[in-house]
Amino acid sequence: MFSDPQFWVAVSFLIFIAAIFNPVRKILKSSLDLQINDIKNKLSEAENLKLEAQNTLSELQNREAEVEKEIQKLKSEAEIKIRQLEELSSKKLTDQIQKREILAENKIEQLIRDANLNIKNYISSIAIETTINILKNNLTIDKKTDLINESIKELNTTLKV
Repeated sequence: MFSDPQFWVAVSFLIFIAAIFNPVRKILKSSLDLQINDIKNKLSEAENLKLEAQNTLSELQNREAEVEKEIQKLKSEAEIKIRQLEELSSKKLTDQIQKREILAENKIEQLIRDANLNIKNYISSIAIETTINILKNNLTIDKKTDLINESIKELNTTLKV
């Protein structure tokens, strides 16, 4: 057995493995430790990124809720303003219509008064012309003198009273 070359090859192989095992184990262990630390760091970084993303998401959701509230507030304020403007414009339009109706009625009344006055003036002038013509054609000089004297008497009695 000690003279067998296979035995010495096996023993030398075992000694070689034992001699190499410790440094290889240290190298593998340090390499694995580095990889484990690297993975831990990446996991911790990923966890931090996850927390940061969750914080950012919650901030964005809060901001979105605030913006939604602001939009609703602006919308309700705009609706109120629109209703106020509609009421105001409706009131102004109603006032304008009433004023124009009053102006139109006043113009119509003025036109009626003017037309009545023109008709009265026309009737009066026609009546005067007709009376003058009748008096010229039907009165004699004696009747004219009597009529003038009678008018003077009436004027004197009217002035005395």
